[in-house]
Amino acid sequence: MTQAARSRSVLTLFTAADNVQCHRVRMVLAAKGVGYDRAEETLGKPSEELLQFNPYGDVPTLLDRDLVLYQPALICEYLDERYPHPPLMPVDPLSRARLRLACVRIEREWLPQIDAIHAGGRTADTARRKLRDSLVDALSLFKASKFFLNPEMSLADCLVAPVIWRLPMLNVQLPREAKPILDYGERIFRGQGFARSLTPDERTLHEAAV
Repeated sequence: MTQAARSRSVLTLFTAADNVQCHRVRMVLAAKGVGYDRAEETLGKPSEELLQFNPYGDVPTLLDRDLVLYQPALICEYLDERYPHPPLMPVDPLSRARLRLACVRIEREWLPQIDAIHAGGRTADTARRKLRDSLVDALSLFKASKFFLNPEMSLADCLVAPVIWRLPMLNVQLPREAKPILDYGERIFRGQGFARSLTPDERTLHEAAV
């Protein structure tokens, strides 16, 4: 075991200050009320310590003593099983599968557009339109229940809410008929867990945008 591993004897999350996938994991940790060390990383510039644990150098990366995890969905499901209260996945297999598929759709359709917007250039406006249209296409999923496809908060909300939170700073304007999406966001944002999940950068960017 390396010196870095010996120095990380408590739950540690390597995370960026403003990143949807990192925010996703922080939301899970906040919902569970789990204390942890936060190791801040710069996207695309992994520290030497992070590279000792994760050869890909990406975030989020979770350390739980001798265990190292570095895939967001895997981290979230591990945390839900490791800290079972409150549960963040429905009990029945069908509902769990639907939520997992919804998260895959978000990762494939929404998150690449956010990356393209951040990159700027001529494709940014196209990415904004694609993200807006994808959100509108998913409107029925926001209407189906109090939370995203579920009557209680789930791991899916921990991915969806960080996206909705960033819409003002991304300059993505939803049409009037998409108000249920914004209402959903406000229900999540009022929770103490969501506030605990935010980094100072994320909080400041949103406040500046609105």
